Amino acid sequence: QVQLVESGGGLVQAGGSLRLSCEASGRTFMNWRMGWFRQAPGKEREFVAAISRGGSATWYAGSAKGRFTISRDNAKNTVYLEMNSLKPEDTAVYYCAASWQSSDYQSQSTYDYWGQGTQVTVSS
Repeated sequence: QVQLVESGGGLVQAGGSLRLSCEASGRTFMNWRMGWFRQAPGKEREFVAAISRGGSATWYAGSAKGRFTISRDNAKNTVYLEMNSLKPEDTAVYYCAASWQSSDYQSQSTYDYWGQGTQVTVSS
């Protein structure tokens, strides 16, 4: 069992930055591929970014490339999402997720555990 707790969301003006954190407890953190997803009002949840177990490989949705950075600190059981140049369309609830699998990092069905989400609101 893995418990995931996100933090760091909030209200920010367009062009600003936020850093989301997701702390994991339970089974060994470094065994899990980690991902960030988001769900905007009235829309389906979508992939944002993912990072491999050791942190050497990262993947991003097109909307996140060049603005967001995913990283992890296995010693602290924490994965981060640094978000810069935020836009109003980035407004959503952001979720972190843990996956035992090593492939298909964009597919929500490959993730075994989910956090409760943290709200990010970007004002124009």
